[in-house]
Amino acid sequence: MVFYVSLTIIILFVIWGMISPDNLANSAASLLDITIEKFGWFYLLSTFFVLCLAIYLIFSKYGNIRLGKDDDRPEYSNISWFAMLFSAGMGIGLVFWGVAEPLQHYLNPPMGIEGESLEAARMAMRYSFFHWGLHPWAIYTLVGLSLAYFNHRKGLKGLISSTFTPLLGDKTQGVMGKCIDVLAIIATAFGIATSLGLGALQVNGGLHEVIGIPNELKVQVIIIVVVTVLYLISATTGLDKGIKILSNVNIGVASLLMVFVLFVGPTSFIFETFTTTLGGYLQNIVQMSLRLTPFTQGTWVGNWTLFYWAWWIAWAPFVGMFIARVSKGRTIKEFVLGVLFVPSLASFIWFSVFGGTALNLEIFKNAGLAQAAEQDVTSALFITLKQLPLGLIVSTLATVLIITFFITSADSATFVLGMLSSDGDLNPQNRVKIIWGVLQSAIAIILLMSGGLEGLQTMAIITALPFAVILVLMCFSLIKALKEEIKES
Repeated sequence: MVFYVSLTIIILFVIWGMISPDNLANSAASLLDITIEKFGWFYLLSTFFVLCLAIYLIFSKYGNIRLGKDDDRPEYSNISWFAMLFSAGMGIGLVFWGVAEPLQHYLNPPMGIEGESLEAARMAMRYSFFHWGLHPWAIYTLVGLSLAYFNHRKGLKGLISSTFTPLLGDKTQGVMGKCIDVLAIIATAFGIATSLGLGALQVNGGLHEVIGIPNELKVQVIIIVVVTVLYLISATTGLDKGIKILSNVNIGVASLLMVFVLFVGPTSFIFETFTTTLGGYLQNIVQMSLRLTPFTQGTWVGNWTLFYWAWWIAWAPFVGMFIARVSKGRTIKEFVLGVLFVPSLASFIWFSVFGGTALNLEIFKNAGLAQAAEQDVTSALFITLKQLPLGLIVSTLATVLIITFFITSADSATFVLGMLSSDGDLNPQNRVKIIWGVLQSAIAIILLMSGGLEGLQTMAIITALPFAVILVLMCFSLIKALKEEIKES
């Protein structure tokens, strides 16, 4: 039932986009306005609540509970575990926004700050840390922890609906449970499609900068089709072969690229930017977490923070399920520390290196990067890399990195969508994975046709709303189950 209902809804959406992309774009824009106006506050409060709960669990009496039997131990080494967490959870987005976001905030900062000022540069880095740091990883932590606990320790199916057993009991086996799983599949499919669309845009941007291929929709569609074939080959080779190998390759190439930029770029400036931005971020995290603009009616928070929170929530079923799958045998404390802090720190370093280098070139060398990034956000990374020694070679390496991240994210997503729609089967049939692989690429193409980058962001915010409610209820369900376990022991 879950497979066919979710499949039907998504196929109808794809048909709608093919027949009338303009009508789809207009309808989505109207829904976006309603979502932000009526529920923007809910996105902020729920995400902040999830972060507070994740931090509480580290120090709580539940920290030593193992995600599995008491004698289970982790299947993967810490290095492979971190690599898979990071590749699945951020990957392509970090490469896309690592330069583009700080530059865009520098031009158009929040809170009425003057654009292209030193305060704008400070705020640009602080909000980049904010959007890619503890909040998204707290969302992934809670969803992954809930799934791992109920699946590995309680022996329930690897489904989102299974995490509601303490609240709903046997109803998770009925229509209510099926509805939860359908909503999780739809949120996941659109969240992943957003990333695939971003990936296609940036691969196109990279090919344009490196070998002059035109930056246009037709090329982006071809890129999606080619990468779809590649990730379907990877998806059908199994988790230990395809995803594990690609994840380790991703981390290796990303680390190489980052270390190169760190030492060839303004090294001292990068370390100082990291230090001062981390301080500003931690000092202002509560204020930024709850910031809306009811008195000025500004759109900045809706365009940036709410988009990101919705995107992370839409990704949460996919990333959470994937993290749960590879985290059996770890304790709750170990799991939360690993999932919440290690990838967040990696994101902070990434933005300091790439965003810091771009801002240094912009502020002190008048490189004109910010204006170029505003005109074509997909080329921001490559324009920045071209300012450095061996720029063409490094840009080629970055394009390869985007493609491998693209394949890993889509590969992991087809695996998870297959699990969700196969009653929690940890090894879904290749036929099911292929269907989801083709469909998520079709959604990405439709969204690019009906609005490009804006269309991708719009659908991420809209489709994440129902799952935001599920996320909050999931937290209460987990706490109830943990309390009962401690009481019984």
